Amino acid sequence: MSQPNPLLEDFNTPPFHLIKNEHFLPAFQNAMAQAKSEIKQIKEQQEAATFENTIAALDYAGKLLSQISSIFFNLNAAETNPEMQEIAQEVSPLLSAFNNDLSLDPDLFARVLEVQKQKDSLGLDKESERLLDKTYKSFVRNGALLSSQEQEELRKIDSRLSSLQLSFGNHVLADTNAFEMHLTDKEALEGLPESAVNAAAELAKSKDKKGWLISLSYPSYVPFMKFSSRRDLREKLYKAFTSKGFQDNSNNNEAIVLELVKLRQQRAQLLGYENHAQYVLEERMAKSPAKVKDFLNHLLEKALPAAKREFEELSAFAKEKLGISDLQKWDSAYVSEKWRQQRFNFDEELLKPYLALDASVKGVFEVARKLFGLRFEQDTNIPVYHSEVKSYKVYDEKNNFISYFYTDFHPRPGKRDGAWMTSFRSQYTENGENFRPQVAIVCNFSRPTKNTPALLTFSELTTLFHEFGHALHGMLANTRYPSLSGTSVSWDFVELPSQLMENWCYEEEALALFAKHYENQSDIPMEMVQKIKDQATFLEGMATLRQLSFGMLDMAWHSTAAPDIKEVSAFEKEAFAGTDLFPEVPGSAMSTAFSHIFQGGYAAGYYSYKWAEVLDADAFAHFKASGIFNTEVARSFKEHILSKGGSEDPMDLYIKFRGAAPKPEALLKRAGLLE
Repeated sequence: MSQPNPLLEDFNTPPFHLIKNEHFLPAFQNAMAQAKSEIKQIKEQQEAATFENTIAALDYAGKLLSQISSIFFNLNAAETNPEMQEIAQEVSPLLSAFNNDLSLDPDLFARVLEVQKQKDSLGLDKESERLLDKTYKSFVRNGALLSSQEQEELRKIDSRLSSLQLSFGNHVLADTNAFEMHLTDKEALEGLPESAVNAAAELAKSKDKKGWLISLSYPSYVPFMKFSSRRDLREKLYKAFTSKGFQDNSNNNEAIVLELVKLRQQRAQLLGYENHAQYVLEERMAKSPAKVKDFLNHLLEKALPAAKREFEELSAFAKEKLGISDLQKWDSAYVSEKWRQQRFNFDEELLKPYLALDASVKGVFEVARKLFGLRFEQDTNIPVYHSEVKSYKVYDEKNNFISYFYTDFHPRPGKRDGAWMTSFRSQYTENGENFRPQVAIVCNFSRPTKNTPALLTFSELTTLFHEFGHALHGMLANTRYPSLSGTSVSWDFVELPSQLMENWCYEEEALALFAKHYENQSDIPMEMVQKIKDQATFLEGMATLRQLSFGMLDMAWHSTAAPDIKEVSAFEKEAFAGTDLFPEVPGSAMSTAFSHIFQGGYAAGYYSYKWAEVLDADAFAHFKASGIFNTEVARSFKEHILSKGGSEDPMDLYIKFRGAAPKPEALLKRAGLLE
């Protein structure tokens, strides 16, 4: 007798302790069949099409498939293995075909169209009207108005795109894991703080090697580039990091990048758009490539003079104080750190003992309690997918259950780089029951060592608060329809809650809640806090220029005639021409490991980080004016932003919270870029 498939049994939270790789494919097949049956019932019913029996019913259909997909693809990012990657390659085209079958079904679209034509006479509330618009546009934007021949072409493109994106990510992960810098001479560790040395020793020990290992994972790579006085080793590490997906091996992503942008353009043009950027931006706050380029150029105009001045000063400092006469990209973090230490007489490593990970997590929970009345209770009975993952139940001030919450903080070979928030189930309301969400944040923070607990850099602290901001958006969702819940908002709006939360890291009142020395619990010295604030705009021109360059590269890839692009590095060089202050490094490429746009969902959307910074600077100015823990301002943010998801137009929601549309001046002022 075959064992039951845990993914197909009734469960509240994912049964990670029971799930095995062999369960996924049958679960996907079963859930797809179930979803197809639910959709068939919608389109073949005898009753005339209404909002409830067609539009709302479609949004609730396929919930099992959605949950299994969430579980699988989140695990494939956080705890993957070769077998899972093979399953992903098999499943992704099936899901792509399923979605195409749905959006290209003429009978289903006929019912959607019938409801759309009655839109003005249905008396729908804002959320229902939003769902109707979104559903109709989704069909049209996915080919419902195309001929059968064009639809078949679209299917082939979508299937190929899903496969290419998976391969891209697998190649980046493979190149990341393949490289290690094995150091056996203690002199090679010159300049590294004790925490980085200990972490390198632990990594070597974990691989049964003597000495120290430096990898391309961020907790290993970043401290080495920032503190190592061995310029030759920084160069070696930098070139390895920036050649991911760009080497002469089976992980090379150049052909994949060129094919991806070509297929994205073909898809957009098939649907009546000039390019992929135009297609994407139609449904974003920005609306058009021209508006995005104007936005980026406006910020560039303010940042470039400051960045050039900073680069000249940095170069002069490198030459005068460090004997580096030809400042290179692998020198940037190291020289910047040396200059920062001299200018502010402050070693950022001194902060780390006050930023223990466990205490910082309690701190972000306490900030959430003071702002939004939330309480986090760890529950070890909730299954997790790895022993390092912690699970919580979240309650509000009236003891109402709000959300499940998972945290996963340390790098592993099966986890991709970076940090992200995700959900295993979004919030929605059905038949009077409010189904609460299951939200997770995944990061790559330095591990504890045998001598110290896990300690965060200040940058890692802001990452924790950033991802927690996304998590709040998911946890506090309170909408009816699954597709409008939580972070299901315009991509250039989704970063507002996350980037807003970073601001509390710079506030004495917030740091006093948790920033205590891990050994003696002494408070973080307030002069340190002041130095953090003093340094907030240090080299901000160069930092802004870097972010703008990424956004401009993304827009170049997705608004340029794809057939004209012949070679990745040459195209990159041209796109970076107005923003790159450093000499070119042969053998390096950004695009071949630019997972945000070639694997994740940021294609033609990377500008949204800066767009959201404008929103967050403007929003935090509102908090600052009233007190950073002002409950009325927090209540308004929760009511108009966090709980609403995509149920209303994002600009309308922002204006309800703030009273006016955002202006870039708050960001430029915060960044010290206003003269």
